[in-house]
Amino acid sequence: MIAPAACFAMSMLLNRRHVLSLGGAAAATLLLGRGLPPVRARPWPTIPRGDQRLVLISDLNASYGSTSYIPQVHRGVELVQALQADLVLCGGDMVAGQKQGLSPAHLDAMWQAFDRQVLTPIRSAAEPFAPTMGNHDASSSRGPQGYAFRLDRERAERFWRSQQASLGLNLVEASRFPFRYSLQQGDLFAVVIDASSAVVPEQDWSWAEAQLASPAARAARLRLVMGHLPPYALSQGRDRPGEVLHQPERLLGLMQRQGVHLYVSGHHHAWYPGRVGSLNLLSLGPMGSGPRRLLHSELPPLQTITVLDLFRGQNQLVETTVELNGLRVRATQDLPPSLQPSAGPLLRRRDGVIALG
Repeated sequence: MIAPAACFAMSMLLNRRHVLSLGGAAAATLLLGRGLPPVRARPWPTIPRGDQRLVLISDLNASYGSTSYIPQVHRGVELVQALQADLVLCGGDMVAGQKQGLSPAHLDAMWQAFDRQVLTPIRSAAEPFAPTMGNHDASSSRGPQGYAFRLDRERAERFWRSQQASLGLNLVEASRFPFRYSLQQGDLFAVVIDASSAVVPEQDWSWAEAQLASPAARAARLRLVMGHLPPYALSQGRDRPGEVLHQPERLLGLMQRQGVHLYVSGHHHAWYPGRVGSLNLLSLGPMGSGPRRLLHSELPPLQTITVLDLFRGQNQLVETTVELNGLRVRATQDLPPSLQPSAGPLLRRRDGVIALG
């Protein structure tokens, strides 16, 4: 068996998918040779590349109704372009909705701004993009008259349905896209659930179970589930009902039965790779406004993105997280060894490697 360090060194051999990990002017020159637009010269961090690369982003939005994004988001988009992912997965909150009184025209303007400033630049680098609906995109919260933010959901669905064929996704079941869908990209089988509020409908859990029990999912080297809300609290100010899944045991049972390697969430605006028993969780930090401190921690809050590299030879998934202010790779060892939410089990920190066996 090749040691991970040796595997990393081998992974840096130059090929058509590695050029942008070089960063700076050299990357831009090579990009021009491929006919793709150059990214700005920056001291991008060097991240050893696996056989398949996923880039995970979340929580890009600013203040309610905003049609602009803070500098960290623009820097993050440039980094995503430079990373040349095989798939970009977004954990939700791409726009700043969930505010009563926003007109259809205003909601459309927010999605058009997201398209111009985030989606089109990422897609111009030929990176497929898989969205997840967040509470500020298309909240599934319900009241006596149905969806509390019905218009948000209608405009979000309208936007993403118009984009569906151009996202570069190999969709497996997408009858309710963008709220829930499954996809298969290379070694990955992913299920995206509508966790844009605390309550995931019963039929969605049954649907997710069937997707993950399918022959395609069972044959996949990596099985991943993504939803906006996490099962348990991780950040200060979010440790309360409504900010986490109402039935976290449904998610954990699904993961256990179907051999899901990782559940990815956003919403808590704090990066933490955790574990409950043998089940792996990943809370994504935000790209946008309002990063939060972890529970019972004085560590400064960060805007981050996370990269997942799948190494087939080692049958491992390697996580790398970059903070967007200094463009530095963050060490998991710097995080608290555990977090204790007010409801739920102790969340233990895990290192940046997941065995896929």
